[in-house]
Amino acid sequence: MTSHAHLFTFGYEGLDIAAFIVRLKSAGIQSVVDVRELPLSRKRGFSKTAFSEALTAGGIAYFHAPALGCPKDVREQYKRDQSWSRYTAGFMKHLGQQRAAVAELAKLAKSTRACLVCFEADFNYCHRTFVARAAHAAGAPSVMHLTARTVCSDSGLRAVA
Repeated sequence: MTSHAHLFTFGYEGLDIAAFIVRLKSAGIQSVVDVRELPLSRKRGFSKTAFSEALTAGGIAYFHAPALGCPKDVREQYKRDQSWSRYTAGFMKHLGQQRAAVAELAKLAKSTRACLVCFEADFNYCHRTFVARAAHAAGAPSVMHLTARTVCSDSGLRAVA
């Protein structure tokens, strides 16, 4: 098993499927892990089947990890109150119950240049950052966040409240 230096995250908000794949390829991504509980999107090309097919055509493997998605009740609460701290607490409680899925992700991230994908462009306000940090704590490589134009190291210092 080859060790890979980083586990990446990337949100597709604001990009079309072609630009998204170009960005993944420019970062050398070999595998995408879709961490949406329900991989549906109003954005053309990002629902599970079309997304998987487009990635495969681009030479990138696709994995769906629904256990690492944000549960509907947590998402719905956030829509109602916009409380990031409540969202974070709810998601972290869920994530704490997903040790097997996190361990599988860590294992995958050590064997391929992987990228966690969700909709939200700002990794500071997306559950994928917490998933990536949990995977890193379970043995995955260090976390880096892709944006449309840059790559940022994960400091892990963002306040929850």
